Amino acid sequence: MTAIIYSDYRLICGFLETCKADINRLQCGSIRATDKDVHSQGEVVACLEKALVKEAEQQTPQYQITEDCKKSILRVAELSSDDFHLDRYLYFSCREDRERFCENTQAGEGRVYKCLFNHKFEDSMSEKCREALTTRQKLIAQDYKVSYSLAKACRSDLRKYRCNVENLPRSREARLSYLLLCLESAMHRGRQVSSECQGEMLDYRRMLMEDFSLSPEIILNCRGEIEHHCSGLHRKGRTLHCLMRVTRAEKTNIGVSCQQALQTLIQEADPGGDYRIDRALNEACESVIQTACKHIRSGDPMILSCLMEHLYTEKMVEDCEHRLLELQYFISRDWKLDPNLYRKCQGDAFRLCHAQGWNETNEMVMPSGAIFSCLYRHAYRTEDQGRRLSRDCKSEVQRILHQRALDVKLDPGLQEKCLVDLGKWCNEKTEAGQELECLQDHLEDLLVVCREVVGNLTELESEDIQIEALLMRACEPVIQAHCHEVADNQIDSGDLMECLIRNKYQKEMNEKCASGVTHFQLVQMKDFRFSYKFKMACKEDVLSLCPNIKKKADVVLCLSTTVRNDTLQEVTHRVSVKCRKQLRVEELEMTEDIRLEPDLYDACKTDIGKFCQGVPFGNAQIVECLKENKKQLTSRCHQNVFKLQKVEMMDPELDYTLMRVCKQMIKRFCPESDSKNMLLCLKQNKNSEMMDPKCKQMITKRQITQNTDYRLNPILRKACDADIPKFCHSILNKADEYTELEGQVISCLKLKYAEQRLSPDCEDQIRVIIQESALDYRLDPQLQIHCSEEITTLCAEEAAAQEQTGQVEECLKTNLLKLKSEACKKEVLNMLKESKADIFVDPVLHLACALDIKHFCAAIPPGKGRQMSCLMEALEDKRLRLQPECKKRLQDRIEMWSYAAKVASAEGFSDLAMQVLTSPSKNYIISMIALSVCFLFLIGLVCGRFSKRVTRELKDR
Repeated sequence: MTAIIYSDYRLICGFLETCKADINRLQCGSIRATDKDVHSQGEVVACLEKALVKEAEQQTPQYQITEDCKKSILRVAELSSDDFHLDRYLYFSCREDRERFCENTQAGEGRVYKCLFNHKFEDSMSEKCREALTTRQKLIAQDYKVSYSLAKACRSDLRKYRCNVENLPRSREARLSYLLLCLESAMHRGRQVSSECQGEMLDYRRMLMEDFSLSPEIILNCRGEIEHHCSGLHRKGRTLHCLMRVTRAEKTNIGVSCQQALQTLIQEADPGGDYRIDRALNEACESVIQTACKHIRSGDPMILSCLMEHLYTEKMVEDCEHRLLELQYFISRDWKLDPNLYRKCQGDAFRLCHAQGWNETNEMVMPSGAIFSCLYRHAYRTEDQGRRLSRDCKSEVQRILHQRALDVKLDPGLQEKCLVDLGKWCNEKTEAGQELECLQDHLEDLLVVCREVVGNLTELESEDIQIEALLMRACEPVIQAHCHEVADNQIDSGDLMECLIRNKYQKEMNEKCASGVTHFQLVQMKDFRFSYKFKMACKEDVLSLCPNIKKKADVVLCLSTTVRNDTLQEVTHRVSVKCRKQLRVEELEMTEDIRLEPDLYDACKTDIGKFCQGVPFGNAQIVECLKENKKQLTSRCHQNVFKLQKVEMMDPELDYTLMRVCKQMIKRFCPESDSKNMLLCLKQNKNSEMMDPKCKQMITKRQITQNTDYRLNPILRKACDADIPKFCHSILNKADEYTELEGQVISCLKLKYAEQRLSPDCEDQIRVIIQESALDYRLDPQLQIHCSEEITTLCAEEAAAQEQTGQVEECLKTNLLKLKSEACKKEVLNMLKESKADIFVDPVLHLACALDIKHFCAAIPPGKGRQMSCLMEALEDKRLRLQPECKKRLQDRIEMWSYAAKVASAEGFSDLAMQVLTSPSKNYIISMIALSVCFLFLIGLVCGRFSKRVTRELKDR
């Protein structure tokens, strides 16, 4: 009987009276029974159903069905929901399809409907059946009771959670979307929903994601976008993903109302709760899930998180990557769509961020992503800064941040506020992670709103670099080898990045990791807040001592200058202990790459391109290249390099190359040395047999640099503080603050050393310099400048020796008569003059006469020519026999000194006096001078008495 009644709408009680006017206006028509199909009267109901569906999809429908007829249509659909035979139009449209797909499915309780729905997009499904099924699904979307199985399975849950109100006019409570949102809200709050109802909800959520046309809002608001971008993609959720893709690629291509409709549909279907709801994603990512996420239960919300963790890895496939990012774009714009985040953070969100309930819509007035932004701001607060998140919520926030760092479009606030800047500066940056790096690189050029959000995110990264998922993947080997302890800490606080910087040149470090670490270091230079540990240690010091300074390099300079001044003036340090400690770390890190010292880098860009092409930036190689080409640099670059060298010489630990090359030697020879005395310690051990050759070569380079200017030798400068202005004021008057004096002041002090006029402290330092330069001519800048030609022509073999032990100096002394340049001759004569003052500064002679000094002059203290005089006397004493080599060398020196005395005449009485005092025969000379004075005195006495007598005789006259 039921089948007979439903075969002709006229037999349905009250239906004809209620809908007669609508049937006539819509021209659905009554088909006479004499026509070919006695059952075709069911098409009238189908016609009304299509009109009802079409009305919902039009903003201004041509004809509106009366309310009573609408109720009757939906009521008829509801009454036919148990047995698909009762929907005559659908039954006759799908008879063959039912036999093909659902042959073994028993009729009743809506089972055949569900079976046909599941096969709707099969290629062999007839188009007429697919159309009828779609109409049926659209009716279900308008009234969930049209689905027998859903209404039956969820009846008690709907009543329990007050998701519908009986006996009220059909309203939004009857819509499928409201039912899903209401029950999903209960589930997200931890309430129990029956498994049968959950199963039915899963089916219909999947149905909404598969076919966009089931959502009237999508049809209504996205019609133009679908026709323009996504035509012909109706099956298996492809249209929805096409709209998602277009929205993600260029938000302006999609209208605001369409974006809102998409966001609403994603909330209704809730694919974040179960990835299987999104058929397009499920099919695209099946292979990835089977390999990378097989340890997670099927349907678990963590599957999506697992897929995000494997984004841009070898296990990810391209199609899955696209579908995943398209879905995550919308999930990232509503914190509630991530089930794990919502479950663990709902309490914190309500308490701290004024969040609303899961299915309450008044939250839409808030900007997208606002709740999550609030959560992550509280996640990284310290106890002193106020209320913090629970541990579980903070862990979830960190997980989301790690995933969103993979793509700038997954951060709604960042994308919206930086849309203009992304187009202006980063249009060509399409690889993973490049857009954020680009924004950070152009931080100073960004619009204020964009600069603020990029700055905040960068500040957050400095505290927890693990947010940078791509960088963490690239750095996995070095983290496992050197930083696993800090990586395992739940709270990073900047320790991991500090460890990566410290191990930047370990063998486990790869190019991608090194590049990422260097980029982050460069970004940190833009604002001291981007260095978390530095910011936390020095925040108060910066506010009090360096206000209004933002750039990290300037802040470091300001604080280090304050520390240095307080140290020199021996007053109480104004910079706190914890800040001084972290400041030291920052100073050391900045020495590794010239780009981390912006002033130096900007001043030397041209010179780097000219002299250091192809030289890598890392390991301070560019800085070393500039030092080696210092004489050829532009004035501005030269000045900055000289300034850098002054700082390095005052604090050798800041000399990155020296510390790197001599790392093992420092551990061996200078384990307890203060950082400021490191170079001194290395110099003292330079000639040890255990000294590494590369380190020895580097020490020599630094000695050469020091001897070019006394200002680069802090120990000498302090020891000779009074002597330099006293004896070398003429040189100082011509000196430039940022230009080397090419060893002129040191040469001046050497001469005064030979004249024994220096203070004891200064004399000790100059003696060391003379001894060092006597072994290696390169340590004497003036000798190199004035004798370069002579060294090349007369002493080429000696100069080419791998180990310098005074051969070149000895060669020049031997060839003194052949020297043509007066300036060179003067330098060699000065060397001879210095050697007379102390045998220790003449290494060749000292080595030859070492035994004789021990035998004949052991009791005589060194210095002031005393041991040299002792050897001279021993040479003249025929009773004593010197070693042949010593005797020969000593005789050669006497001849040289004799020649030097003839050539280098005294320039004044003081020079003459000093020549006498420093002469090995000074006793003889002084004795002769004394005899001469006595003789003159006697003559004066005699002459004086005679002159007085004559004067008296003249008076008597």
